[in-house]
Amino acid sequence: MTRNRRRLGLGTGLISLHQVCESLVPIFIGVIVDRAIGPGDGGALVLWVAALGVLFGVLTTVYRFGARQLMLAIAVEAHTLRVEVATKIMHPRGIRTDQRAGDLLTVSTTDTDNTSYLLDYVPRVAGAVTATVVSAVALLVIDVRLGLAVLVGTPVVLLALQAGTPLITKRVAEQQERAAEATSLATDLVSGLRPLRGIGAEEAAAQRYREVSGRSLRAIVRAARTQGVYVAASTVCGALLACGIAILAGWFALNGRISAGELITVIGLAQFLMEPIGLLAIVPSWVAEARASADRVAVVLDADPLVPEGVEELAPDGAPELEVRALKYGTLDGVDLIVRPGEFVGVVAHRAADGEALVKILSGRVAPAEYDGQILVGDRQLARVRLAQLRRTMLVEPHHTDLFTGTIRDNVTAGAPPMDPTEDPPERQAGSPAEVLAGVLAASAADQVLSAHPDGLEHLVTERGASLSGGQRQRVALARALMARPPILVLHDPTTAVDAVTEHAIAQGVRALRHPPDETGPFTTVVITSSPAMLAVTDRVVVIDDGRVVAEGAHAELAATDRNYNRAVLR
Repeated sequence: MTRNRRRLGLGTGLISLHQVCESLVPIFIGVIVDRAIGPGDGGALVLWVAALGVLFGVLTTVYRFGARQLMLAIAVEAHTLRVEVATKIMHPRGIRTDQRAGDLLTVSTTDTDNTSYLLDYVPRVAGAVTATVVSAVALLVIDVRLGLAVLVGTPVVLLALQAGTPLITKRVAEQQERAAEATSLATDLVSGLRPLRGIGAEEAAAQRYREVSGRSLRAIVRAARTQGVYVAASTVCGALLACGIAILAGWFALNGRISAGELITVIGLAQFLMEPIGLLAIVPSWVAEARASADRVAVVLDADPLVPEGVEELAPDGAPELEVRALKYGTLDGVDLIVRPGEFVGVVAHRAADGEALVKILSGRVAPAEYDGQILVGDRQLARVRLAQLRRTMLVEPHHTDLFTGTIRDNVTAGAPPMDPTEDPPERQAGSPAEVLAGVLAASAADQVLSAHPDGLEHLVTERGASLSGGQRQRVALARALMARPPILVLHDPTTAVDAVTEHAIAQGVRALRHPPDETGPFTTVVITSSPAMLAVTDRVVVIDDGRVVAEGAHAELAATDRNYNRAVLR
């Protein structure tokens, strides 16, 4: 309301003026009956009918311009809220929230729209109050008792109905939570449809969705039932009040206390009052729904950042050293790991949870307070490095990645640094853009994806890469990570969805691209995997078991001497 005060104020004023004009219509008609039709004065009739026409012209004009201001304010505010929520969700520092992707999607769409509707309810209330006051004043002029009936009866009706609004708020909040839960599950199921089909779990997934959707349906019905009872009660109370005023006016007319024109005015005002009184009665339920949505929006906007901003700078040249000291988080129980600049290191985690935990921390999805130990990048604490520089220095590509709507070219080149030879460091800019792209596509075996589609790089990718197979998505995602050319690249199981021949080609390609033979390049690479092809091209392998580092050495050496390593890797 504060940031839309100009449009909201102007629109509310015009809508209130429109309601004043609406209230004057039955008053004008009553005056015409008493001063023109009753006396048979044709001149007065023409004059008052012309005045009534002017009144309708003003009424229509002010409503048109007032509604235009308010609709513009609502649309702009809904857009602003969506941008604010999306910006918060996508902030590089992350947010502390237990809400899943589907919940956040609902907040950023449905809830932001519901919240912006408050800008519609404010002028409605102002207009209804204005109409009620003007009508009450007119009735007071005609007869004090009629005016008092409106001035006293309206607040009594509204106060009586107000008792139901807390229940409406509770029911609507529950409905929105259940709807968000169903949306979140639907998002998960759609994105994982192919794996579900692969294991024949469609029926189990459908049954799970039916249960969640059923809970959402029951919550919707409860909310609708509560709101329906409230609407019925408010309509009945408003109608009874208006009818009571009309009946009282009829009695006064029969007794000669008011004229025929005044009776017509009272009847018209009583009928007209049914709308603003009904509106004042139902608005609390609308505000309750907007408030429930606003609470959900506020939870996201007020969420604390997941990781600190960081203020320290890294050395500008080359790849910094990556060091993990006594790291404890989840299943990790004191992991120590040093990756020197220019190294290609493989990490084998006998328990998948160990690898997931390590990737989660390195990718900045865990707050520093939630783990023990230290993560050092170039002798700087991970959490203290300036975030923008850290993102340029270290890229962590998780196992489960998403592609975006667009072309393969759009996906591969997203986030690629500018190809400017004057920029520092120049060694990262070697080759023309076309040469770099070709090398990345070959190293990731994504060139095979291009050959499978006639449009090549311009092949359209649907949402989350659903138009590509799992192996194709994985290769395009790997190409995107390689194209970013970060000094430190951490890959988590980058070849699980490809065949052995392609896996071998990718291993050789990544090695050749980031660690050319007989050359100490500017790149450091860490791959968390159990792929023998990937591990065979690394400089050394670190083995993690039961949350600790239990072995370290060359792949061939470990395969020959470590039975557990041999069993886990050589399949």
